[in-house]
Amino acid sequence: MVTAIVFIKADVARIPEVAEQVAAIDGVSEVYSVTGGLDLIAMVRVAHHDDLASVIPDHVNRVPGVVSTETHIAFRAYSTHDLEAAFSLGQDEGV
Repeated sequence: MVTAIVFIKADVARIPEVAEQVAAIDGVSEVYSVTGGLDLIAMVRVAHHDDLASVIPDHVNRVPGVVSTETHIAFRAYSTHDLEAAFSLGQDEGV
């Protein structure tokens, strides 16, 4: 499984429609509206690295209202449990 995080800038007047259309694309598991310099963040999960080429440039970038995208490919996933364990390293359990 390959996971990519796609930052999306969209036409402000079309953000809800862009989000719905991106969410409907095969391979897109979630779309979030966010604050800051971006409008949307899409999580893309596909079986093979080459599948990203189909999902992102061939589909996400072609949704009307998408102004630009920036894609980040995840190397490794850490569960919440793993992160909690990492932050607690070196702490006494009795404290």
